[in-house]
Amino acid sequence: MNISQIISYWGYPGEVHDVVTEDGYILGLYRIPYGKANNDNSAQKLVVYLQHGLLTSGSSWISNLPNNSLGFILADAGYDVWLGNSRGTTWSRKHLYLKTNSKEFWAFSFDEMAKYDLPASIDFIVKHTGQKEIFYVGHSQGTTIAFITFSTIPKIAEKVKIFFALAPLFSIKYSNSPLIKMAYKWKSVIKSRVDVYMSHNPAGTSVQNMLHWSQLFNSSRLRAFDWGSPVLNWMHFNQTTSPFYNVTCMNVSTSTWNGARDVLADPQDINNLLSEITNHIYHKTISSYNHIDFLFGLDVYHQVYREIIDIIQGTL
Repeated sequence: MNISQIISYWGYPGEVHDVVTEDGYILGLYRIPYGKANNDNSAQKLVVYLQHGLLTSGSSWISNLPNNSLGFILADAGYDVWLGNSRGTTWSRKHLYLKTNSKEFWAFSFDEMAKYDLPASIDFIVKHTGQKEIFYVGHSQGTTIAFITFSTIPKIAEKVKIFFALAPLFSIKYSNSPLIKMAYKWKSVIKSRVDVYMSHNPAGTSVQNMLHWSQLFNSSRLRAFDWGSPVLNWMHFNQTTSPFYNVTCMNVSTSTWNGARDVLADPQDINNLLSEITNHIYHKTISSYNHIDFLFGLDVYHQVYREIIDIIQGTL
């Protein structure tokens, strides 16, 4: 089933919108405007935007039963829920003029997701709903692009009331993830074969995005994609090396959750990140959690989701 079919299967109302980015990508943006118990669509509701992580899609927020899927939980709690899909995922593989099987279409990493995808999606939601501010929940790479967007594009950051970061990824110096280690060690393999693998498992991304993550291996700081030569870097950044991103420039209230058993977002990397967040309002480390438990953990409602709702309610 696609995202719309999953939403309707469980008896929820759904909408799908095409959002066009500044560089021509067409993103699938899905909406659950209200829950099964809150079917009054006339009242204006607070908006919560959910952004998926690496190699997943918006469906990851609605893949469990309704009582354990954040998308459905928030809708039933009275919120207007939107599910984003980054370029290259199953539901965002269209472009105004580039063909999907062209090299030009896939010439992106999370730099472009942060520069184009997230601003386009948030701007669309704000205009469509009439809400001046939204709540943002990101998981994994969904936090990475938020850190970049909110620290480099103030006009978008101003539209975010609270940023909820689940298993945040900003540096991977201490990461023990087999995926990242493979990307770092087998760069030649990635350039020749990984596009075939990623087209099927499970929602897709670009080879360039995986190479970008491999460039960050052993680094304690997040930086833009290195295009491989001073000339190419100058064309993209007006400098010979790829620039670093600075989280301290982000002025958004931020709550964070991490897992002590997370091999991708290692606790040491998390500690480095937390020291740079200037407007940090809440943090929790869950001793038993790994990277994916924030989506599919059996007790994730009690450990994380209920706290997100409590924090939102505390701002009203």
